[in-house]
Amino acid sequence: MNMSVSRTVFGAVVLACAGLMGFGLYLQHVQGLEPCPLCILQRLAFIGCGLVALAGALHDPAGWGRRAYAALLIAVSGAGGGVAARQVWLQLNPPRTLSCGADMEYLLDSFPLTQALPMIFRGTGDCAKVQWTFLGISIPGWAFVCFLAICGAAVWLAFRRRP
Repeated sequence: MNMSVSRTVFGAVVLACAGLMGFGLYLQHVQGLEPCPLCILQRLAFIGCGLVALAGALHDPAGWGRRAYAALLIAVSGAGGGVAARQVWLQLNPPRTLSCGADMEYLLDSFPLTQALPMIFRGTGDCAKVQWTFLGISIPGWAFVCFLAICGAAVWLAFRRRP
């Protein structure tokens, strides 16, 4: 069976997102690192990227269909990359007063979404704390790199020409 290039790329994105989610759950449940609100938003963005890529892999569209899935993937990975960049910025420029603040579940239960989102993006002391690094890069830094890679793959899919 000969798989198309777009199906292969979409499938690779699905596997990467599943692996990233698995690693995030490992860090949370085995290593004991609790995710902050911005971490949870990044996880949701990885899930969104994985679902869009899964739909693209299953559908395996050509032409405009491939570009539509790629555009959705660019939008979701761009949003996730923006959240990751915000958290990296918070880690490099921590707030003067560190407070743990409320968790995401409390914010969403207690406030309407229009009030909760600015509070979530403001970040807390937890969002500015670097709990784990690999090669000197923190978790949101690696998430940003992964979102860039997903976005790059989607841009390549959107603009590639068939031979």
